[in-house]
Amino acid sequence: MTGVLKAIGLMSGTSLDGIDAAILDTDGEAIAAFGVARFEPYAPPLRARLREALDRAATMTLDGPLPAGIEALERELTQAHAAAVTALLADADLQAADIDVIGFHGQTLTHRPQQRMTLQIGSGPRLAETTRIDVVNDFRAADMRAGGQGAPLVPIYHAALAARRAPVAVLNIGGVANVTFVGAGGELVAFDTGPGNAPIDDWALKHTGQPIDRDGALAAKGRVIENIITHLLGHAYFAKPAPKSLDRMDFALDMARNLSPEDGAATLTAFTARAIAAARAHLPQAPKAWIVCGGGRLNSTLMRELRAALTDVTVITAEDAGWRGDFVEAEAMAYLAVRAIRGLPISFPQTTGVPQPLTGGTFHAARR
Repeated sequence: MTGVLKAIGLMSGTSLDGIDAAILDTDGEAIAAFGVARFEPYAPPLRARLREALDRAATMTLDGPLPAGIEALERELTQAHAAAVTALLADADLQAADIDVIGFHGQTLTHRPQQRMTLQIGSGPRLAETTRIDVVNDFRAADMRAGGQGAPLVPIYHAALAARRAPVAVLNIGGVANVTFVGAGGELVAFDTGPGNAPIDDWALKHTGQPIDRDGALAAKGRVIENIITHLLGHAYFAKPAPKSLDRMDFALDMARNLSPEDGAATLTAFTARAIAAARAHLPQAPKAWIVCGGGRLNSTLMRELRAALTDVTVITAEDAGWRGDFVEAEAMAYLAVRAIRGLPISFPQTTGVPQPLTGGTFHAARR
């Protein structure tokens, strides 16, 4: 492999729990080495402010003002990411000069591709200035300008990880769940399957005061209300052909309104699993296995529901596949940054709906 760069990827997902940071050595095609990774939780006040901003962003209009206080929040968020970089470098015994580029996802507050609207906060120039490392961010904008949905962006990295296992489905269960189908001939199809952890997390927070249903304990005590799931699976989104993507708030916790805390958690958890299983109708062929990444793989009740819904196929976790399940998306941001520098495509007709394979990202040079 030639032209290998050492990159840091930073990912903060719609679960709003914190920052995943990972080092990856790559030329933007093959993976040369996996470096140190760490998770940096958001401080509770920052997480609360992000949640408030996310709720306000849900009511934004295309030509309306940004949520109040967004600039100050973006500065605070960017500083939190800079601190995560500093901690990661210390863990790896590296200096800023040892890193070629940072791939910076930022924090998504709203993503409505049908309205040609997306809002991610996080200042690439400020992060480059603070860390003294070149930064690539804003990975969605070029895709959306060209008519794509701007998401999902991780599939090309899933393909690099999973090519030898094809045909395979790589499932990420974050706030929203998304699947990447990697075919034996390199075929790549990807889309959001429906809700992920977000409604379950929000339900747990409302009814228990905890930000997640840890290990699916609350859901395990409840019963699944089948008529609600049947109704929810009738949503037009599930019949819509791929590629397609969602906003975190498209499926919210009020889907389970009037249920007990336990039954609501059980029903939302089962709905997430069955929406994922319904995605099989949009895959070009049956995968040999489903590999589950993201925080949802740690919810044993969700994994049990998923295995029950995905019958006659192997369902394994990222760790079972030898991957780092908590850091796949952070690694992907590092991978995308290197691809962007090299001018390689990061989105494709069958992943975002963009007319042709397209590179993306905005480069910010650091003052060394």
